[in-house]
Amino acid sequence: MSQVTESFTLVFCMASIQKLGLIAGNGKFPFLVLDAARAQGYEVVVAAIKEETFPEIESHGAASVHWLSLGELSKLIDTFKVEGVTRAVMAGQVKHKQIFSAIKPDWRLAKLLLSLGTRNTDSLLGAVAKVLADEGIMLENSTALLEPLLARTGVLTKRAPTAQERKNIEYGRAAARRLVEYDIGQTVVIAEAACVAVEAMEGTDATIERAGQLMRSLERESELESKAEASTLSRALTVVKVAKPTQDMRFDVPVIGVKTIETMARVGATCLAVDAGRCLLLDSEATTRAADDAGIAVCAD
Repeated sequence: MSQVTESFTLVFCMASIQKLGLIAGNGKFPFLVLDAARAQGYEVVVAAIKEETFPEIESHGAASVHWLSLGELSKLIDTFKVEGVTRAVMAGQVKHKQIFSAIKPDWRLAKLLLSLGTRNTDSLLGAVAKVLADEGIMLENSTALLEPLLARTGVLTKRAPTAQERKNIEYGRAAARRLVEYDIGQTVVIAEAACVAVEAMEGTDATIERAGQLMRSLERESELESKAEASTLSRALTVVKVAKPTQDMRFDVPVIGVKTIETMARVGATCLAVDAGRCLLLDSEATTRAADDAGIAVCAD
């Protein structure tokens, strides 16, 4: 091969390398997206959120990692433009309650916040996505690179839900479907077809913890009242997590993992139901193994 041909081939290969921006929140989700993107030949530019992203992202093989605060929307745009990024994905949780934190928004984010009628997840992230698009940076589905991790239909664990757990799931899905219409949260916790806890800004795991605390308080009340007999109703908890009817797969996709199962086991929750094809099951083998070890049934419908 001539020197000219070799030079042309090198230039062509460099030009064909696609860059992908990754706006990384907390948890393992960003790491999985980064791995999948690199495996498909993308050069990944990470915008790591100081208040959320795990520091290990620095050593995970990205082409570059840029740290920025949640309030620095202009810096995010400038970073991607300098890096030549025109396509990006959001992956990992950014706690909704951060909008009430001490973080100071830059002029661009402040203007965006003032323009919103409501400040729920859809309106906030949808507005950010529009600003990025106006600047030539298109947000894509965060699950596009992770299709195999979407929960498949059926029972995912050794144990299937009991008849009572199925009743809890049916009621929980109906309640959760109304909840997500208002973009309040995606998770409800049910016992004996009664709603024990509803997710808002605190997140799924905190909602499950709160349900467990409520049940433990009932047990303490019974002990204080010297009631020897057990409650006629089971206090076992069923967790139901759903996607929105018009779920935007670019952001706020329902995610469960080992931590969710560990939280459930700690509070005595016995069943988890998610939406098939619209919930990411992170570390699927480890998650189902943890559920089996704890006797928790997991299903997707």
